[in-house]
Order: sequence, then structure tokens, then C-alpha cells
Amino acid sequence: MPTFFRHKAYINFPMLLRVIGWLLLTEAGIMTIPCFVGMLYGEGSALHFLICIGITATCGFGLMSLRPKSRDMGKREAVLLTGLTWIILSLFGMLPFLICGTHFSVADAFFETMSGFTTTGASVLDTLEGVPHSILIWRCIAQWIGGLGIILFTLAIVPMLNYRGGIQLFNAEVTGITHDKLRPRIGNTSKGLWMVYICLTVLLILLLLCSDMDFFDALCYGLSTMSTGGFATSDMSLGRWDSNYIKIVMTVFMFLGGVNFSLIFRAVNGQWRDLWRNEALRVYVWIILTCFVAFTLNIAFRSLGTDWTDYTIDPLFQAVSILSSTGITEPDFNDWGPVSAILLIIMMVMGACAGSTSGGAKIDRFMILAKFLRNEFYRLMHPHAIRTVVINGKGTPPPIVMRTLAFLFLYIIVIIAGAIGLMVCGLPLKDGFFCALSAVSNTGLGTDITGLEGNFSHVADPAKWLLSFLMLTGRLELYTILLIFTPAFWKK
Repeated sequence: MPTFFRHKAYINFPMLLRVIGWLLLTEAGIMTIPCFVGMLYGEGSALHFLICIGITATCGFGLMSLRPKSRDMGKREAVLLTGLTWIILSLFGMLPFLICGTHFSVADAFFETMSGFTTTGASVLDTLEGVPHSILIWRCIAQWIGGLGIILFTLAIVPMLNYRGGIQLFNAEVTGITHDKLRPRIGNTSKGLWMVYICLTVLLILLLLCSDMDFFDALCYGLSTMSTGGFATSDMSLGRWDSNYIKIVMTVFMFLGGVNFSLIFRAVNGQWRDLWRNEALRVYVWIILTCFVAFTLNIAFRSLGTDWTDYTIDPLFQAVSILSSTGITEPDFNDWGPVSAILLIIMMVMGACAGSTSGGAKIDRFMILAKFLRNEFYRLMHPHAIRTVVINGKGTPPPIVMRTLAFLFLYIIVIIAGAIGLMVCGLPLKDGFFCALSAVSNTGLGTDITGLEGNFSHVADPAKWLLSFLMLTGRLELYTILLIFTPAFWKK
């Protein structure tokens, strides 16, 4: 091992690689699902997936053969493992796109895979017509796994991590300001959250089967909706069915995807009062209702509606879709005018609740910012007053307030830096900023160069690599990825 790492950082690389080996074996196992789908539909992609499974499993077994002297993992290992896991699983997850005849470049394949795992939902596919069913289901499975988190999934299935750095891994990936342990052991907490996630997904799939969707479409939309990812199975998206029932069902579950899963877990276990006592959830509901009313009024003033659903179901569906970062625009959002576009940007920046599958900076942080500013204005008139940022009836410690303010400031910096990088790669000014925001917020919407719900195939390869990095940075909430690039991370 290099002297620099051994003496300076004390990072347990053999243990990291061994855990990654576990993950690659898990990924190989998950690839058997699209392989089976390919066989079921008589597609040649089934053989291609077998090749991908062989490559991934071989590398996984190779890393699993490592025998680290110590299994201890601290904060450095947790941060590094989290970042490496998402990158390495995306590198192996892109193999089906390279092998199965989708005519992807490496940049295209990595972009598509990273977009899936981060639940961004942006795509480089020109059309979904003729794409093998195995590829379509693989995209949705990637979103579903990434929705609650790859590391959280690992903590639920790899028992040894419960004792070796599990809490650091949990904190490095799960979104939010503070992280609630639902049970004494972090592995049990992970299993509890995943059980809620699985049950909601199964329920959604069953409800979609009650519509005109066949099982394959219901499965794909169930996976991509619960993860608030938004991948579709056809170019027409939900317009293929034009069903108000489907929109209502998906609206409910997109909303649930934007709720802190710890709250849902507690509600399932009888603690229903915790739901409405949670300020972030109340604000989440009020934002949706406000945007719903604004969209409805905008549609009425612009005379865009033709029946009652245009003033009820469609604007509510759109408000929940954007705020939860699912990013499905149905009907065409481009026709709704500048007011709706402004609300769109605000919702993309804000996102839903911390601890959910949504993207964005999270409502919880904006609540802290708003209450902090209110206290500052009060202190201007009453300099000796002592006021605390109170959330859910409890005072928020000053370090958390400062970290929240730093996060929001860094969030803006990353978007601006990403936009500048995209402009260097050839994107116009407006497109650069919107695409950077879309990537960091994991919403996946495009702009003029791609179309609002279009694909990113026309974007240059350097821009795709940059957008992939921005998607990962946004999904892991900035610090986990950016910390690796600081000198302090590599020093004792």
C-alpha cells in the first residue's frame, strides 16, 4: 500500500474493496431480473445480460477474496466507500447499455446508468420504441435501488457492516440534516426503511395493474414512481394511456416518495401523530397546494383547459411530480407560460422532505434558513435577545444551523460552477444553468437544447461526464463527494 495512504490517511482499502465485492455480487444477482425478462420476451439481450452478469460476478468474487487485517471502518472509509460504490456500480451497471446493441458510447452509457441510480431520470435515448424490454426494466431497477440508497441497501443485506462503520455509512448517504435511528442497530433501521419502501412499491404496482397497464409497464412505472425517478417505457409516457386513474395513483405515490420514510415507518407502527406534528411535512403539503392553485389559475387565465381534469388532476400531478423530483411532465408543461416556469425552478431547487427519495436541497433546510433569517431581523431591533431556531418544538443546535446555511450556499456554488462548466462544453447560457440545476436537483428535466422532457443525446460527451458528476454530487448531498477532493480528507 502506498506510504502516503498508510501513514497519512490510515484508510482501510482492503476492507473497502471487500465490501465493494459484496456489492458487485449483489448487482450481478439483480441483473438476473432483466436477463429473465429478456428470455421471457425472446430477446437476444438475455445473452448479453448473462455476459454482464459473468463480468460483474467475477470481479465481485475477486474483490471478495481479499482478507483485510482489520474490518474496522471509520468516517474516512465511510465517505470514500459511499462515493466509490455509486461510481463503481454505475461503471458495471452501464455494461448492458454497451453490450445490448443500444449503440451507446461510454459517456452515453455511464450517463444513463448514473441518471438511473441517482433517480435523476435524464436519458440519452432518442426513442424508447424498439428498446429491449430487458434494458427498460434495468433502467427502472437502477432507479428503484438508488431511490432509497445503494449503501442503505447494503447495510440491510451485509450483516458485518452493522458493527464496522455502519452508522458512518448511514450518515454519508441518507439525505437530511440529522439522521434518525429507528432501531438500536443501524442494520435493523435499514431493513425497516426498506420494508416500508418495498411494501409501498408492491401496493403501487398492484394499483397500476387495475388500469389498462400490463404487468411489465405497471412494474416499470411502479419502480420509477416510488423512487421518484421518472423513467418511462414509451415515448408517449403516460399519454399512452391517457388515464386519470393512473395520474391520481401516481400522484399519491410520488407524494409519498417525497415524505421522510422515517415518518412513514413510524406511522405504520402506530405513531400517526408524528406525521402532522412534523413541520417539514406540513410545509411540503402547503407548497403543493400553493403550486396547485397557482397552476390552476395560470391554466384558467391562459385558457388552456378543455375539461375539469385540466384544472384539477393535471396541475396537482404536475406540482407533486416536480417538487418530488420525479420530473414527469404530463401534459406538455411548455405551454403553461412563464409563471409556471418560475414555480418549476423554485420547486426544483427546493425539493421535498429530507429522508425521502426526492432530490433538491430539501424543505427542511429552507425552513431552518427562513427561521434563522427571522431571528436575525428580530435581533436587529432587539440586540440582546436570544432566539433559537425551533423545528418540531425543539431547538436546533447552532452547528446544525451553520452547516445548513453552508450547505445552501455550497448548493448554489455547485450549480453555478456546473453551469460554467457546461457552457465551456458548448451549451448556451440558459441551457447550461437549467441543466446544471436539473442534474444537481436530480429532477432530470431538459431545456431548449433537449426539450423539457427530451433526451440529452445532443449534448457533447464532456458535458455528459460533467452532468453525471453533478447528478452524483446532488444525490449524495454535496459533502460526501466534494469532501474527497479536499486536502483535509487525506490527512490524519
